[in-house]
Amino acid sequence: MPDFAISTDPAVQAQLDRLTLLSPGADILGLDRITRLLARLGDPHRHLPPVFHVAGTNGKGSTCAYLRAAIEAAGLRAHVYASPHLVRFNERIRLAGTLIDDPALAALLGEVLDAADGIGASFFEITTAAAFLAFARTPADACVIEVGLGGRLDATNVLPAPVACGIAALGIDHEAFLGSSLVGIAAEKAGIAKAGVPVVTLAYPPEIAARVEATVDAAGATLIARGSAWDAVDGRYRDAMGTLDLPEPALAGVHQRDNLALAAAMLRHQSAVAVSDAAIRTAAATARWPARMQRLRGGGPLTGRIDPRHGVWLDGAHNESAAIEVACGWPRISRGERSALVLGMLANKDAGAVLRHLAGVVDHVVAVPVPGHAHHPPAELARQARALGLTADVATDPAAALDLLARSEPEAVLIAGSLYLAGTVLSANDEVPV
Repeated sequence: MPDFAISTDPAVQAQLDRLTLLSPGADILGLDRITRLLARLGDPHRHLPPVFHVAGTNGKGSTCAYLRAAIEAAGLRAHVYASPHLVRFNERIRLAGTLIDDPALAALLGEVLDAADGIGASFFEITTAAAFLAFARTPADACVIEVGLGGRLDATNVLPAPVACGIAALGIDHEAFLGSSLVGIAAEKAGIAKAGVPVVTLAYPPEIAARVEATVDAAGATLIARGSAWDAVDGRYRDAMGTLDLPEPALAGVHQRDNLALAAAMLRHQSAVAVSDAAIRTAAATARWPARMQRLRGGGPLTGRIDPRHGVWLDGAHNESAAIEVACGWPRISRGERSALVLGMLANKDAGAVLRHLAGVVDHVVAVPVPGHAHHPPAELARQARALGLTADVATDPAAALDLLARSEPEAVLIAGSLYLAGTVLSANDEVPV
């Protein structure tokens, strides 16, 4: 699953070019290659600050953002490993609160690529090894590690003993790797469980919850499930240690309440990193996670194409479960007024499922390509939107889409369908994540 990473720094780009040439054409899940690569590097994953490991189909990145914000609100430093990047490869590796700089990144990738000779490691495996090496060498108080794909066979699952694992919302995605059974996907995600480690989960339907519980029990881990060990209703979090009033998250969308509560439960069910309830409350307001129901800066090179009174929002929603969350939250964000959707989706995603849910909350769809990736033809997306009773057009890119929409003056615009598309949007509006 190549990420087509590019950099404006020549030294970083030289290493990314090497990475593209050496990696297999598609990720092959498994822990053998990453284990051998890390051994050549001195097993840095065994020398990290306390680790919070987070899996899930949707919401795991936001949960990581709340974890980081709470740890920093406690006056501590956190390393963060996340994927994919939106604009710059550097976004994947945050060292003690700051994105890795280009000189350090170029040297790090070069070192790992040299060590990987003959192993056949994938893009993600090399990136993971680079992050662990950087984290082992740089002092910090905690690590927040986001699972890339699945869990059981994800490269991050070499971590020997996290202080807490978390499993966010579950849904169907990456079928080529994980299959189309939600029960099977749940087992793969729960495969990050380790003996003696608390595994904190949201509430799931009975069959899925039973599979998660069985997987966690088989690993010798401790299940901390929502609805039994902890819960959160209308901002009131509770567990055996007491209650905690959580503010409304600054990140938009009703689903962010669940992600914040999951992060709170992970922090409260471990003792290696001291994070107070006050710091968790602060995290609700300070967490930032670009391209997840993010309101773009008005008057930018991209958003300046439409009336400044009308908001433009960006979300990477690319699967059915994410579309359901967006559809539930969008009327509140748009205030129920006439709105439009700019949509671009990768070819391996279920565009019909995404459109079916978003069709109920928008009036007009403008379909666009996803630059540099195999994608659904915009004309086909527009055809599907018209079949659902929507007005639909095609455009060459988001800028052209907003130019077209400026004539119909929607009250709110949502750009969605792919994190890769989101990256081009942020870059075009001069909002590079920092």
